[in-house]
Amino acid sequence: MATILVVEDEPDAADLLAFNLKSAGHEVTVAETGAKGLRCAQTIRPDLVVLDHMLPGMSGIEICKTLRANVDTADVRVIMLTARAAESDRVKGFECGADDYVTKPFSMKELLLRIQSHLRRRSPSVSAAQQIKVGELVLDLMNQTALIPGEEIRLTSTEMKLLNMLVRTPGQTVPRQTLLKDVWQYNETSDTRTVDSHVRRLRSKLGPLASYVETVQGVGYRLAVPEGAAS
Repeated sequence: MATILVVEDEPDAADLLAFNLKSAGHEVTVAETGAKGLRCAQTIRPDLVVLDHMLPGMSGIEICKTLRANVDTADVRVIMLTARAAESDRVKGFECGADDYVTKPFSMKELLLRIQSHLRRRSPSVSAAQQIKVGELVLDLMNQTALIPGEEIRLTSTEMKLLNMLVRTPGQTVPRQTLLKDVWQYNETSDTRTVDSHVRRLRSKLGPLASYVETVQGVGYRLAVPEGAAS
């Protein structure tokens, strides 16, 4: 059972989501406005938020940005559920930090499967001491943090999985389509801008080590291996 916050201003859609999520064994809280949704997220700190894009008073994009900027809610899973299906809207959703983006009308079965997939990533099956080190970068899998010179940074579940894939194969190029499949469980025809948006956010967090994540033009990304570094 997980704690799930549904931020949705359409009563029928909110009731349908709440009913199905409760039937699946989850504890559900519903918020009808953006401001209420943000307050609930900051108060109950849910495991996952199903977040509409267009909301009264405060948009889903604004809510997601605020959650990511707060250390207490930065790692909450966020699935945007919206009628805005344009590519530019999807890109904005991922750029603000959403872990997933589902458009309306949607399949309830598919949405529940996506939710379960994200919830399974809550508790990595690794020991508390397990860390991966490459150069000056240390990835702490249990605490979902990365250590860079002079700072510890928190990562979202998607950022952690993305960086983990690159760290485990230093110097090797990982194609965008492979990242989409293994990190997001998307098919081969999905938009690779999803990956690019998350890489930009990851680089901004890595600060002085941003150059560790290299772009391989037309292919994907790889973790640069500083000379003399050991993993």
